[in-house]
Amino acid sequence: MADALEERTARLLTDYLECCAREPGTPEPQPSTPEAAVLRCAATQLQRVHWPFFSVYRGYPGNRIELAARVAEAVLSDGHDLSWGRVVTLVTFAGTLLDRGPPATTQPIRRNEIARDCQRLVALLCARLTGQHRAWLQAQGGWDGFCVFYRTPLPLTFWRRLLARTFLSCFVATALLFAWTRVYREL
Repeated sequence: MADALEERTARLLTDYLECCAREPGTPEPQPSTPEAAVLRCAATQLQRVHWPFFSVYRGYPGNRIELAARVAEAVLSDGHDLSWGRVVTLVTFAGTLLDRGPPATTQPIRRNEIARDCQRLVALLCARLTGQHRAWLQAQGGWDGFCVFYRTPLPLTFWRRLLARTFLSCFVATALLFAWTRVYREL
């Protein structure tokens, strides 16, 4: 019998991976839990930023379980500090392997093969997260800690850097505009 952390992890992974594995053109179902909504949002942002990497594995035709296991070993190895970012990266990667893409570009993949791989990926990731990394997951507050981590406003240093970059960009734009008007008057 599974404990509460394992059940919650399996439910979260199932929600996300089934969402990724849905038929092309099918509307996205509502997240089943608050952490599922946060995971989907974090995964979408990660995919957007690193699209060149993730697009290579979209609709992966090979052995998805074996590839996910190798990536899990690399991402969750003991030599690296585990973080929520690494967890989201791994889960997003697994979801990308199940994503079949738009209907026009989809290669025929059997529905039962995707469903079977989805279940196997849930089992693989759940075993890794609630087995080998259970202590870390619990120390972070479990999935409630995950939600707090991703919903916390950005640190003040981020806003300062953003403000400085914006100010610098405005200054450069003003200088270029001034120079352009000087050149334009000369002509």
